[in-house]
Amino acid sequence: MGGFPILSVMLLVPLLGAAACLLVAANQARLIALGATLVNLALGIMLWANFDIGGAQWQFTESADLFAGFQWALGIDGIALMLIMLSVFLMPVCIGASWTSITKRVGEYMAAFLFMEVLMIGTFAAQDLFLFYIFFEAGLIPMYLIIGIWGGDNRIYASYKFFLYTLLGSVLMFIAMLWMAKEAGTSSIPALMQYDFPAGAQTWLWLAFFASFAVKMPMWPVHTWLPDAHVQAPTAGSVILAGVLLKLGGYGFIRFSLPMFPEASAQFAWLIFALSMVAVVVTSLIALVQHDMKKLIAYSSVAHMAIVTVGLFAFNVQGLEGAMIVMLSHGLVSGALFLCVGVIYDRLHTREIARYGGLAINMPRYAVLFLLFTMASIGLPGTSGFVGEFLSLAGIYQISSVVAFVCTTGIILGAAYMLYLYRRVAFGDQVNADAAAMPDLNHRELWLLAPIAAVVLWMGVYPESFLAPMRSDIAALDARLARAAPAGDAHLEIGEAAPAAQEEAHGGAH
Repeated sequence: MGGFPILSVMLLVPLLGAAACLLVAANQARLIALGATLVNLALGIMLWANFDIGGAQWQFTESADLFAGFQWALGIDGIALMLIMLSVFLMPVCIGASWTSITKRVGEYMAAFLFMEVLMIGTFAAQDLFLFYIFFEAGLIPMYLIIGIWGGDNRIYASYKFFLYTLLGSVLMFIAMLWMAKEAGTSSIPALMQYDFPAGAQTWLWLAFFASFAVKMPMWPVHTWLPDAHVQAPTAGSVILAGVLLKLGGYGFIRFSLPMFPEASAQFAWLIFALSMVAVVVTSLIALVQHDMKKLIAYSSVAHMAIVTVGLFAFNVQGLEGAMIVMLSHGLVSGALFLCVGVIYDRLHTREIARYGGLAINMPRYAVLFLLFTMASIGLPGTSGFVGEFLSLAGIYQISSVVAFVCTTGIILGAAYMLYLYRRVAFGDQVNADAAAMPDLNHRELWLLAPIAAVVLWMGVYPESFLAPMRSDIAALDARLARAAPAGDAHLEIGEAAPAAQEEAHGGAH
């Protein structure tokens, strides 16, 4: 890029847009917000196009000393690149989804979304420990305001719960960061990823970071803020909450817990597996009995994120790659499902599943797109959901066939609740004359859903485009974890033949 500070520019564009939105009337605020997010999407595409696959691990790096011990240090690897792309892709969709439904304090609403974009990109691009912490925690503020001001009837309770849950975990993480910077003599994230902390300290550091990331994921049992936040948030708030904010926890595990504390990660893998197995089964069963569409999709998010956590702690390449693809896929699919709920909510102003029925008759385009996203959520081959879940479960199967079996039941239960939802909404009897008279998708709604549908199919048919930028980073992380990787039950059965067979397989692959 010839020294062009593209990451700083990607932070500056929405920041200036947010300031402008506060100063102008509602219609101009909408246009400015859309313009700023589209410019950032174009910059994101430039970033991806210029990313050197297989080149240096950290690219587009920028650094400047601000004051003692604190650096403005930005840079990305393939993992951060993909999550930044997810953020800039979903942002214009969120602005478009709020075009007609948000009528009060429009300028402030658009400014909150643009400020959120700054903080999300900053979190993924930060290379300084404390800079990461500022971006990571400040992301709470705009989301708290979006739920608390533009949310549903019970929005104050939901926004406070969201804020307190996520803040409590982070205090411990900050204390751990201060100790780490003092111990290692640096706050540079790439340097800390290579630093070997003493095994005794790793345990406490891992727990401190886990307190924050588990809430953000969200893992069972600290997931209860999520259904409340989703139900009360406006449609675009739910899209960005499910699409990107839940990924901050997974990104934290990949960037901090695993590479910085590999021994502690192996030591606590059983805890992650236990919580994830409970999450997959329990939240799927809870989703089956929901009457509110948003609550159902929110509980499905917890089950999907549990597949991510087992993949991350499988300590092998398939698990890590699978977890990343599930995160990207879930960001798109879950965001699209919330948009689908928003479309019919705008027409009938209720999320009760029982109030709908037979929408395939009067809303055929809607029914087709909703079906595609339902199938992607289940993990139908040919959609993005299949690739990630298959890789994650293949990774975890090498470590524990029991965990793999329990998590696979989640896919079966997922099919049960998603198809049950789709049957009641799209087919069934047209019980309600209001629902039977609803018009099909308009051009704006088609423009919002069609690009997501295209990417979901692209990722399902040719996942290599998304895996290629991340492959060398995941291999580096796998090499870092190799010394602590627990022996899986698969290896115990194969016995001594395993290393030779693996070597042969690797030789064949090369």
